[in-house]
Amino acid sequence: MTDDSVDADAGENPHQARAKTPTVAGTGLPATAADARTHVREQLTSKTPGLQDTEAGVRVMSDVLLVTSELVTNAIRHGGGLTAFDLLTTDDELILNVADASTRLPVTTDPAQREKNQIGGFGWPLVCRLARHVAVTLLPDGKQITVLLPLTPPA
Repeated sequence: MTDDSVDADAGENPHQARAKTPTVAGTGLPATAADARTHVREQLTSKTPGLQDTEAGVRVMSDVLLVTSELVTNAIRHGGGLTAFDLLTTDDELILNVADASTRLPVTTDPAQREKNQIGGFGWPLVCRLARHVAVTLLPDGKQITVLLPLTPPA
């Protein structure tokens, strides 16, 4: 999917607007996990302006940004590159889709089975714990991970 967001001061015509966050040339995709976090933060701030007004809201935003970072970093580092990135917000949820060029499923490493110098395996359990729902869809040219994240603090 594409990002049709525009700068607030760029006018009404989206074709004259410049991108809010750096993207990979010609793709519209975030170039880095930091760029993806910036995009998500901007979207959430504009659509749910009071989210960061409370300590609980700040925790929700932190969780959303952590999941975003984990998924995009893994797509870039282990998935052959980011092939799609989009989000949809409702009043109380964020749906985040991250696709990459690998058909390998995310890896979870059991701490009891870890080798001494083993790297990785911790991000996927974090994503699964913080998300309300997680789905991995295999595609002909990779996979898409869809997560549903709450935008309201737990009761």
